[in-house]
Amino acid sequence: MTELRTQHPDAVSSPGLALWRVTNAWQRHVRAALAPHDLTHVQYVLLASLTWMDRSEPVTQRDLARHAGLDVMMTSQVVRALEAKGFVARHPHPTDRRAVTVEPTPVGVELANRATPDVEAADDTYFAVLPQGARASFTTALRTLAETEHPTR
Repeated sequence: MTELRTQHPDAVSSPGLALWRVTNAWQRHVRAALAPHDLTHVQYVLLASLTWMDRSEPVTQRDLARHAGLDVMMTSQVVRALEAKGFVARHPHPTDRRAVTVEPTPVGVELANRATPDVEAADDTYFAVLPQGARASFTTALRTLAETEHPTR
């Protein structure tokens, strides 16, 4: 019989596996919160991000992808789906013929504002098992990981 050669004495000692499990469980909670709004999680993230962003200057799909931390191609596909639902409008960029700008429609803004309290309530419920001080530390640790450039092998 072969065994997995690992530095961890057991599966629960792996921070990566723990993050994987937590992420999957949290996403189930968020999906359930978004189901009544007929939005996928990534659709919500892009719609809420676009609604949140400063749009005093044209926002490109690339700007939106960077803000949301998503791949540009995925963002383009999801924005098209949101456009088909009437939640986002795409326009040619006023000065860059290669770029497309995006903005939420009034219906999209209204939907983002209806869905956000449900997503925040799902977060509050899911993370309620952590004491308040631990929640702040956990969020800080996640932010540190998200903002750090990690080399790939």
